[in-house]
Formats: sequence, C-alpha cells, structure tokens
Amino acid sequence: MCYRLFIKDDLDAITPEELEEAIAALPEWRREKTLRFKHEQGRKECAFSYLLLCQALREVYGITKQPQFSIGEHGKPSLVLETSDLHFNLSHCKSAIACVVAPFAVGVDIERIGRYDEALARHVLNDQEFAAVQQASDPQLAFTRYWTQKEAIVKLTGRGIDDDLKNILLKYKDVALRTEESPDKGYVLTVASYTSKTV
Repeated sequence: MCYRLFIKDDLDAITPEELEEAIAALPEWRREKTLRFKHEQGRKECAFSYLLLCQALREVYGITKQPQFSIGEHGKPSLVLETSDLHFNLSHCKSAIACVVAPFAVGVDIERIGRYDEALARHVLNDQEFAAVQQASDPQLAFTRYWTQKEAIVKLTGRGIDDDLKNILLKYKDVALRTEESPDKGYVLTVASYTSKTV
C-alpha cells in the first residue's frame, strides 16, 4: 500500500464560528493545546491539523477513536495504537495543512511560497542548490521546493534539524521525494518515504 495524502487548503476562509466548532470537537488535551495559542492562526493550524488526521485515519483505516500521540526523542509524534504499522506526519503553513498516513515511516512538509531570503538560502542550501535557485525563473518557488524536500526528510528520519541540511538531499539516497507545487494556492509540499517501502 502507498501512503495517502490529505490536504486542507482553505484555512484563510475559516470563519471564527467554524473555528469555535472545530475546537469544541477536539479531545480535551488537544483543545487545551489549541487554546494556548494566543492568535487565531495558531489555533486554526492546531485544531484543523488534528481533525485532518482524524479524517485520514477514518477514511483509510476505519479508525473512529480520537488518536493520542507519543513524542519521540527528537519531537516526532507517533500514534498510540495497538498496531505499530501505522504512521503519520503533519505539516501546516499559513494557508494549508498536509497530513500523510502510511503503513511505513513517512514525512511531509508544506510551506508557503515567499520565504526566500538569501542569507537563509546560503545557510540551508549547498553551492549547487543555491546556484540553481539564483538562476531559476522563480527563485521563491525554487527555494521553497528545496526547503520542503529537506524538511520532509528531517521529519521522515525523526532526527531533528541537527542533521546536515546543506547536504541532506545527497546524504539520504534511499529516500523517495514527491513534490507538489501549487503556485495558484501559494504553497509547495513534499512527501518523503524510504524507497524500499514506497510502492
């Protein structure tokens, strides 16, 4: 079985009333976490990422029970379930949320186009990648593509951002990347999985 990807890309259109309903539908621990965010944007991302995961688990695995998380050494969450062969990963940006579920380890990153900054690019890109971004017809899009690919690998491996970001795409040759660009909706996302597991 391949992974299944779910996207909610209408965060900008969510009304305060819809957010209030969503928060009310959360389990108590997630509701408390959501309400700790001072701004509406953080509350939207926290509430709807959890609800998108619930939707994915329901549609793919028939799981209707609200999931609980355990957190790994580097902060990667996993599901507290009787089965160990169900994995997920979540990512969100200002306008969209991505959730991926699979019977194997998987990572996803979604980012808003428009974060390009030369100093940041030099920090996370190797020389070849930096040159490619500089020469691209749309440097913002090119940078965001690299950024999501690197972050998806970080989230797949669960090793955290202490990994070598500059060379991470060269280091993990056993990782398959699927990148989707949605310039009209203002984001790029990448899903990462190990090639031995991806069908």
